[in-house]
Amino acid sequence: MADDVDVAQSADAAHASVLDRLPMRDEDGDIRPEFVEKVSRAVQAADAAFLREIVAELHEADLGDLIEALDQDDRPRLVELTGADFDFSALNEVDDTVREEILEELEPETVAEGVRELESDDAVELLEGLDEEDQEEILEKLPHSERVALERRLLYPENSAGRRMQTEFIAVPPEWTVGQAIDYMRDTPDLPDRFYELYAVDSAQHWQGAISLDALLRARRPVPLADLIDEDRRRVSVMDDQEEVARLFGKYNLVAAPVIDTENRLVGVITIDDVVDVIEEEAEEDLKALGGVTSDEELSDSVWTIARGRFNWLLVNLATAFLASSVLGLFEGQLEQMVALAVLAPIVASQGGNAATQTMTVAVRALATRELGSNNAFRVVIREALVGLVNGLAFAIITGVAAVAWFKIPGLGVVIGLAMLCNLVAGALGGILIPMVLERVRADPAVASGTFVTTVTDVVGFFSFLGIATLWFGLK
Repeated sequence: MADDVDVAQSADAAHASVLDRLPMRDEDGDIRPEFVEKVSRAVQAADAAFLREIVAELHEADLGDLIEALDQDDRPRLVELTGADFDFSALNEVDDTVREEILEELEPETVAEGVRELESDDAVELLEGLDEEDQEEILEKLPHSERVALERRLLYPENSAGRRMQTEFIAVPPEWTVGQAIDYMRDTPDLPDRFYELYAVDSAQHWQGAISLDALLRARRPVPLADLIDEDRRRVSVMDDQEEVARLFGKYNLVAAPVIDTENRLVGVITIDDVVDVIEEEAEEDLKALGGVTSDEELSDSVWTIARGRFNWLLVNLATAFLASSVLGLFEGQLEQMVALAVLAPIVASQGGNAATQTMTVAVRALATRELGSNNAFRVVIREALVGLVNGLAFAIITGVAAVAWFKIPGLGVVIGLAMLCNLVAGALGGILIPMVLERVRADPAVASGTFVTTVTDVVGFFSFLGIATLWFGLK
């Protein structure tokens, strides 16, 4: 009896999942170094059977994390060794730089076979980051119909709904009954993996309306689909910007939206998982832009690539810093007469810059989400100016008392207090007005606002503090 138990346990151990025997992540959700090392050794030993078992059990997102954790040389070898078992959608989960490096090392035939297994939106996402020559080399390996469909998608503008949509959807004629639609879905083997609604189209694929699955399943089989069609269903155009599509999903709580072309023909569908990716990408892009970092910078980029990408805005910042410092040159004599001015001037400028950054961050995000527009601009500007005034008064008292306690010069507290008030109001106005002006002239507020706002607060801070000090103390 004990022998039978031992045999059964041995059989269970033999059939246990690789991930059960060797967990990928620790209790904090981080990839275990020993797991990466095990996979790396398997790659170097060309242990294809073990690697196929690994990739078969991993979700595409986890497989993407594993790929990024491997050494650069091991990544393409993993794809080659696992062959048809490798899910190419995992390459959409890695940094652009990592993906491009892997695709460059793989044979075009291998990439083409992987692309054929992807949903259309994932296939386009994989190909769009490559240059035209590499794209063409891969597309040539695909069957004619699939190649033409992908080429047509790649012609749509970058970041448009046409690029984001998937072309797998269920379209039915409105003359059908509920029973016919259900039978069609049961008998058709190549339906989308997930879908939330059916779309009614005429013989020329023109949009007629949408039929939600809950309405379909609640209806009797003889009921005509025409009775269930929602003709006012929210839909998007192939040319719509992906940010506008994301806002539409958020505003109307959508999980899917049909995509139509310029002739009102149904050509695709965008689902909520695509929109979540868009929201994350746009938020990351805005965050990087506020810091003067290019949107395509990745953690996997080389030192030279990152340094080159950041250089331009650092150069602009240097020029504006010289502009702000030139204000100090105007008061060189006054600074020599009273050393305390040189000590305190950066405090005024810094505090105004921090206040302006707070306002600017809110303004840039509000402009991006269309919450700030011509209808409420005046009210928001006045509100921010009042916020600057309130905080200015508070910090005028705090810094004034601190300055007097530090330097024992009573008038210095009044001077720095007035300068602090002026600069916080100026920072609040600059933080809201500069992004609005940049938006009006079609410039990206997230990219350019920071440099200009900092310049305004530095110039106003230095000029107001030293100017008021000159008048108050009669300096020359």
